[in-house]
Amino acid sequence: MHYISRSLETVVKQVTLEYPVVLVTGPRQVGKTTMLQKLMEGTERRYVTLDDLNERSLAKTDPEMFLQLHKPPVLIDEVQYAPELFTYIKIYADSHQEPGAFWLTGSQVFKLMHGVQESLAGRVAVLSMTSLAQAELCQAPMSPFQIELSELVARAETRKAVDTEEIFERIYRGSMPAIASGKNSNSQIFYSSYLSTYIQRDVKELSDAVDALKFLRFMTAVAARCSQMLNIAEIAQDADINQKQAKDWLQILETLGIIFYLHPYSNNLLKRLVKTPKLYFYDSGLVCYLTRWSSAEVLQSGAMNGAMLENYVVSEIAKTYLNSGKEPYMYYYRDKDAREIDIVLEHDGILNPIEIKKTANPGSMLTKVFSLLDKASVPRGNGAVVCMKQSVGVIDRENFIVPVWAI
Repeated sequence: MHYISRSLETVVKQVTLEYPVVLVTGPRQVGKTTMLQKLMEGTERRYVTLDDLNERSLAKTDPEMFLQLHKPPVLIDEVQYAPELFTYIKIYADSHQEPGAFWLTGSQVFKLMHGVQESLAGRVAVLSMTSLAQAELCQAPMSPFQIELSELVARAETRKAVDTEEIFERIYRGSMPAIASGKNSNSQIFYSSYLSTYIQRDVKELSDAVDALKFLRFMTAVAARCSQMLNIAEIAQDADINQKQAKDWLQILETLGIIFYLHPYSNNLLKRLVKTPKLYFYDSGLVCYLTRWSSAEVLQSGAMNGAMLENYVVSEIAKTYLNSGKEPYMYYYRDKDAREIDIVLEHDGILNPIEIKKTANPGSMLTKVFSLLDKASVPRGNGAVVCMKQSVGVIDRENFIVPVWAI
């Protein structure tokens, strides 16, 4: 098993010099601990995990004693299990003013992690880690995805062009480090174990009243609707649970960093817009396992190929921001007449519309819908069609062709 270096390493090193507390959050098994332990090599930093029930018990019942035993600089793994620590970490940070004293990891999304926001506001640098981005898999430099022609050409020069078959192989295999590094060669066995070992255990930590079989059926119903507008009633019906349960369990998946949403873009000048978010998974391999596709070839010609490609592209663009230590401002557009733009990327005061198509020859018809954003109060910038073409190209002066492999 070889170590795959992560884009977030540079950001961790930088914020360690500036903040007393660095918190890296993300789902189980995406490589948070592996990355931080790699960065610890040759330093005095100690390591302790709250997966160890004895350590967890001490951290919860006597957090002051816990920090006396595990003096900074320290890496505390799975810190969400003992929110009681946060107040004492705050006291230490305020009294010592020591950059990088605490490295913390958590398998829950920061915004939904109990206790940390109130205690560590202003003292903590929060970084989100996802499963591997395709840039990391081919060890290419990573920067936030932007639709500027010179930027796209430079980006493509650092990657190897791949065909449609290879893109769907990437989608099917997923992007978890254990698979990418060669530790686990069979993705289906890995995801089966991942669901039973990690997700179910963490789900039980967040909610005692979860039936394991019903939750698996629920996750399958959610996976079958990736890249679609959220329909809680349909998910609840398929999983044989009520709508309140479905809502609560969706929040659990969001808290664990398994799913995320794109909300519809709107402002006061755009009327007649839908208000329902669209649902995506960070890791496409988990979706393929849950929806029971037997191979990448079958997936490529199957009924979900468009939805899976969209899920992959949306998650890859989000990863380029998160792995650079930035927040992605991504939305989608849909009005009451069902006119839709797959992604609206907002940055530096402009809107970039993006369409995702499983075609190698996109035409100008695909970009006509971009003009819907002209009514917005924020100016529209360049647009793009992300597709299966083998090289970066142009549709016209304002709209570009971006291969999926070049994200």
